[in-house]
Amino acid sequence: MPVPDSLSPFERELLRDRAYHAIRDAIVDGTLAPEERLKDQELCAWLGLSRTPVREALARLEADGLVETAPQRFTRVAPLERRAARDAFPVVAVLHALAAELAVPYLKDVHLSRMREANERFAAALKADDVDAALAADDDFHWVFVDASGNQEIKRVLDRLMPGVRRLERLKFGSLAGRASVKEHAAILDAAAAADVPLTAERVRQNWLSLGTLIDRSFE
Repeated sequence: MPVPDSLSPFERELLRDRAYHAIRDAIVDGTLAPEERLKDQELCAWLGLSRTPVREALARLEADGLVETAPQRFTRVAPLERRAARDAFPVVAVLHALAAELAVPYLKDVHLSRMREANERFAAALKADDVDAALAADDDFHWVFVDASGNQEIKRVLDRLMPGVRRLERLKFGSLAGRASVKEHAAILDAAAAADVPLTAERVRQNWLSLGTLIDRSFE
């Protein structure tokens, strides 16, 4: 078989995805700070990739709201904006509530145990001011519902929205001391264990809205 002289569509897609996830994660964890300029040459050298997959990844990140461009002027990490938080949290709250509504009838003891364990890790991380562990545990808690819902569209939309939400939460972490998520998680668990679908969904929705309110206030 002759050696291909160009990348296949599959290989190009893999490179684009690799660039997308690497840049996205660096934006979310603060390695790339809000309003930091993004230069193709530097990103290509960092990722070990050519310009094409990097530019495709940046275009996708712009559609996600994590990057912004001004033609012939700059490409940069999107600034933290109050409006973005106000737009995102009601949508995220509704999607997570819908996932809970769909998931509760199918939850088993193993699901509830995973959520309890995640909430315990979440409480410990908040006490230790460990932002990485706190966000990971919070993700683990809520993603039980998302996985159990079996709804791929919910997953797709949350995959696009949650990095922006987590970036806000991470960069505003020091301003979220008033959060009551551990108790709210416990109340969600109680409702889910009782197979109370409407109550579980509403408590999940309120949990995300309360976080959104704290982040909104942090801009003051």
